[in-house]
Amino acid sequence: MLLVCANNEQLTKEEGRFPKETSLLFLYPALEANEVEDKEQSGDKKDIPYMKQNNDLSRKQGDQGQGGDKARPFVLVLPGGGYEHLAEHEGEPIARWLNSLGIHAGVLHYQVGDFEFTSLIKDVEDALQWVREAPKEWSVIPDQVGMIGFSAGGHLASIAATTGVEKPNLLLLSYPVISLHSPHTHEGSRDHFLGANPNPEVLNAWSSDQQVTAETPPTFIWTTADDSVVPVENSLLLSAALSRNKVPFELHVFEEGRHGLGLSDDHAHVKQWLTLAEKWLGQHHYVKKGT
Repeated sequence: MLLVCANNEQLTKEEGRFPKETSLLFLYPALEANEVEDKEQSGDKKDIPYMKQNNDLSRKQGDQGQGGDKARPFVLVLPGGGYEHLAEHEGEPIARWLNSLGIHAGVLHYQVGDFEFTSLIKDVEDALQWVREAPKEWSVIPDQVGMIGFSAGGHLASIAATTGVEKPNLLLLSYPVISLHSPHTHEGSRDHFLGANPNPEVLNAWSSDQQVTAETPPTFIWTTADDSVVPVENSLLLSAALSRNKVPFELHVFEEGRHGLGLSDDHAHVKQWLTLAEKWLGQHHYVKKGT
């Protein structure tokens, strides 16, 4: 089940206020500079004045938001954490970076721990559908809804993008888990996603590189060659599959860097991925010059 929330709603699933199968979508709209200034001066920090369940999908494509603002692209953020927890530094900070590029963002606090993976994937699809169709106080370009995933969140993003009905228009993956086969998988992510001892057919069905088709969206991938947690082979396998299916993609493998760098503030060389991703987003018209 999907709940949509303002980014300053003080909500956590650990409080027991929601069923365990709930995913929370926290919204981070990109505001114009004068809107940000007005909110700061007025003390109004509430970006979205409501919280609702995903039961109103009546917005028509091309409509403006209730405030009549200009439509912008949107990118859904899926943090990593091995399907056991969610890495905070791969959530809100990524949304704020996207906002700095003029892109609306949302962070999906998806189900972790004990979950049914089909329900989890449905939450991702519901989030994409909500972003495209639901009425809001700000406008989204419905055919410019992307997704970015980190580590296990990269697996969730890529499997939703390859097998889902409601797909993103564009995909960014940071040191992603892709294959669920040994020896290249991240065993913790695989065990939480599928349980113990899945058969080879199930492993194939939920390994993203095995599910790529020509309908897979354009993809940006970055990782490090010496990642000791999620081996670089995951990104190489996906890149090869994208190439075979003639899907546009861009791959960056940095020589050195630990797993889970996020924005890479403590690694100047790897931090180049932000500039590279911004340029790639610009090529796909998600970022405009002077934004």
